[in-house]
Amino acid sequence: MTDRLERMKKKRATIRTSVTKLLSRLESEVGKETPDNDKLQDESGAVIVQTAPGKVVTHRGGSITLPCRFHHEPDNTDPARIRIKWTKVTDALQFEDVFVALGKQQRVFGSYQGRVFLEQAGRGDASVIIQNVTLEDYGRYECEVTNDMEDDTGFVNLDLEGVVFPYYVREGRYKLNYHQAEDACKHQDAILASHAQLHKAWLDGLDWCNAGWLEDGSVQYPISHPRDQCGRKDTPAGVRNYGYRHKGDERYDAFCFTSKPNGKVYFLKRFKKVNYAEAVKACIRDGSAVAKVGQLYAAWKFQLLDRCEAGWLEDGSIRYPIVNPRSRCGGSQPGVRHLGFPDKKFRLYGVYCFCKNPEETTGGSKVTQSLKRSLPKWKSSNSTPMNITNVT
Repeated sequence: MTDRLERMKKKRATIRTSVTKLLSRLESEVGKETPDNDKLQDESGAVIVQTAPGKVVTHRGGSITLPCRFHHEPDNTDPARIRIKWTKVTDALQFEDVFVALGKQQRVFGSYQGRVFLEQAGRGDASVIIQNVTLEDYGRYECEVTNDMEDDTGFVNLDLEGVVFPYYVREGRYKLNYHQAEDACKHQDAILASHAQLHKAWLDGLDWCNAGWLEDGSVQYPISHPRDQCGRKDTPAGVRNYGYRHKGDERYDAFCFTSKPNGKVYFLKRFKKVNYAEAVKACIRDGSAVAKVGQLYAAWKFQLLDRCEAGWLEDGSIRYPIVNPRSRCGGSQPGVRHLGFPDKKFRLYGVYCFCKNPEETTGGSKVTQSLKRSLPKWKSSNSTPMNITNVT
C-alpha cells in the first residue's frame, strides 16, 4: 500500500508541475512579465511535512496526539494561506475526511466531531489531538499541508492497546459471511481485527485452528503449535492466509479486536445458579447489563479479571477469565475459557455483568470541555504499548 501511496504523491506532484507550466504560458500570452511569475513562485515556496516514524499508541477512551509539523522554504508564508487537512486512509485506499483548517477556520467531519482539535503548539504545528478514542479510530492517517500550489503529506499510524479473540455464533463454526462477521464483532463490543493485530496476537502466542474474517476481507488463522489437524504438523508456525474471499457467499468465523472497556465487568455473586433469562434480570436489578464477549476479554486484559466460575454472557455463551492458570480452572495457559452455548433454560451457571463508567457521556462533552481548557499543553494520556496476552 505504501508504494501505491508514493505513486499517488508523485502523480499529484506531476499535475502541479503541469498546472504551473500552463499558468506561466497563459500569463505570457496575455502580456504579463516573467519576473512577476518568478516572484509569485518565490513567495509561495515549497512545503515540507514531517510526521512521527513508527506509530503512536493509546487505548479506547484515551486521548492521543497525531504529530505533524511543517515548514516552508523560504519561510515567509502568510499563516492565513495555509490549509491543514487530515484524512484516514483505509486498506482499499479510500480516504475518510477527519479535519480541515484554513487559517482560523476549522471543520471536523463525521464521527470525529467534538473529538478532534489542533494541538496549536506553535508555528509549523499541524498536529491534531483525538480525544475519547474509539475502536474505529485505529488505522493510518494522512497529514496534508497546502500553501497555494505547493503541498506535502506525511502519514501517522494510530495503534490501540487491546486483545484479539476468535468468535463464532451459537449456530456453529463457519456460519458468517464478511458482513455478518463484522456485525457479530460490533455486537460483542469489538471490531474485526486487522492483519497487523492478528499477527501481533500470534507473536504473543495466539493459536487457533479455525479460519476467520479480518477487516480487510481476507481470511486467516494463527498457528503457534503446528499439528496435522491444522494444516499439517510439518508446516512452520505462522498466520495462515486463505487470501481475500467473497464477502457475501463464503462463510467462516471471525477474529475480533477490542480495547480498554469503558466500564467494569464483574461476576455477580448469588446463592444459586441461574438460567439465561434470570441472569439478564439479575444484572438489570444490580444496575448493570449482561457482559458482552468483547467486554469480558477486555476485562481479562485490562482489569486482570480472574474468576474460576463459569457465567452467562450476552450472546448466550458460557465463559470465564483466567489470568493465573491453575489445574482446576481449565489448563496451564491464561485466557478466557469457553464452554459453548448451552440451552438457555439450564440453571447451571452464574453471570458476568457489565457496569458502564458513570462519567461516560454521549459525545464526550465533559472531557471535551476539559480538553479545550488544556490546549495547547495536552499530551497523549498513554503512549506505551502493551503486549497482548495469549488466548486459549
